[in-house]
Amino acid sequence: MTATPLDLPRDPAAWAQHLNISHEAVALYLGSEVIDLHVEPFLWQRLTGYNFLKAHGPGLLDGAFGRQTDLPRFRAGHITGATWVITTNPARTAEGRAETFVRNLARLRATLESVPHEVALVRNAAEYNEARKKGLHGAFVGIQGGNALDLHADGSALDLIEDNLVLRVTLVHLSTSRLGTTSSPLGLRAGGLTARGKDFVRALNARKIFVDLAHISRQGFFDALSVHDRSQPLLVTHTGVSGVTPHWRNLDDAQLRAVADLGGTIGVMYQSSFLGDRHFSGRSKSVVDHMAHIVETVGDDHVSLGSDWDGMIVPPKDMRTCLETPRLVQHMLNRGWSAERIQKILGLNFLRTVAALRG
Repeated sequence: MTATPLDLPRDPAAWAQHLNISHEAVALYLGSEVIDLHVEPFLWQRLTGYNFLKAHGPGLLDGAFGRQTDLPRFRAGHITGATWVITTNPARTAEGRAETFVRNLARLRATLESVPHEVALVRNAAEYNEARKKGLHGAFVGIQGGNALDLHADGSALDLIEDNLVLRVTLVHLSTSRLGTTSSPLGLRAGGLTARGKDFVRALNARKIFVDLAHISRQGFFDALSVHDRSQPLLVTHTGVSGVTPHWRNLDDAQLRAVADLGGTIGVMYQSSFLGDRHFSGRSKSVVDHMAHIVETVGDDHVSLGSDWDGMIVPPKDMRTCLETPRLVQHMLNRGWSAERIQKILGLNFLRTVAALRG
């Protein structure tokens, strides 16, 4: 019988040979919690009916833009946990966005709960650890675009989230909203967080839902910090850093320090152009270059994985799907990083941050 890509991780030596990395890198990877702060296979289920409960290949575009993940590949590739994201459609009315979010949350929940032998929905670090003891993938839930629930100025629409299931909310996405201004040129104007956006941050803090400052304008970033509860950590779940590649999507050193000062963590994403590579010729090494800048600037307690798998990205050419993630460990080992540092980045930094907010 011909081996499939899903078979390779079952044989660490064969997986190492296939990826052209050391046995040490694969062993360290398999011995670690590997948690991704931002994955979007649910987007493709909504748009095209993509069944992320079944295994897929990278498709005709070789993993560019989509078909980078599914639950079987997460399981085979030792992605032990992830934040599964529901992205907001800004073209809907405020009422329509809220109604659609409630339906989408129920749909994502039902899909994941249909395979209880594979995955568990989790709300905090304690629930994640329980899921892992059972050999399950721990699925956190996040919202990308706080305007999913900006129906009321006081943020009370957040109460539509049942069972405290949402771990984090990315305040804005690629468009400017009533909450604040995006970092994207598509936002069409400069600006920060609105008064409504500041109230929304306070509402998130009150409910112990992480404020995620990916995608927001620089002014909006610091506006959010001005009202954020300083006893709570915050996240930037998927970004690059300007200290390696100046880009509208990336964080500068002052922003890195602000996240670290609150005990948060920063997920490095895999979009090649944000990492400083050509769009279709990215290298997995570039992901670790951005991680290294964070380590050098604020230490190794504040960097994590934030791929944006299936978020319409073009990932590095040598890491087009989640099954190639161990290549990052090899690049870290090549830098002389310790196993302790590598395991922090792969998952422990995120778990520490979640435990600080929610236990």
